[in-house]
Amino acid sequence: MRVNHVGEICAQALYRSQALFSRSDELRGHFELAAQQELDHLAWTAERVAELGTHTSRLAPIWWAGAFAWGSLAGLAGDRWSLGFVVETERQVEAHLASHLDRLPVEDTPSRAIIDQMKREEAEHAQAALAAGALPLPAPVRGLMRLAAKVMTTVAHRV
Repeated sequence: MRVNHVGEICAQALYRSQALFSRSDELRGHFELAAQQELDHLAWTAERVAELGTHTSRLAPIWWAGAFAWGSLAGLAGDRWSLGFVVETERQVEAHLASHLDRLPVEDTPSRAIIDQMKREEAEHAQAALAAGALPLPAPVRGLMRLAAKVMTTVAHRV
């Protein structure tokens, strides 16, 4: 659950930076709304981490700064590329959450409920970005994003 919490920290930074650099008032609102919706996920995961008797990642400021930088680059590339970044991010998050659901014990119904709801909402964010005109990202960018996510999930799981 710590990894999922870090993901939500990153979502806040990504959406906030993309809103900051958006050239469209309408899309700025889209990014700000998505960030607001992700606040629920952040709260749910933080609460569940505490219930499980562990701690959130001690590297939270680093995760936030890195995600803000990624989101800023996406935003500077232009709104349609930034939306493409949202689509790819949310697809990767959705796959991660599906994998997490597969590994969770069936009896951990609180964690399963949180992850299932998050998974549905992340898919909605990807669909909304597609509907708003997202451009597909080049394969090397998608690969770099997967690599960065792998580093984040591996480290956040431990620290």
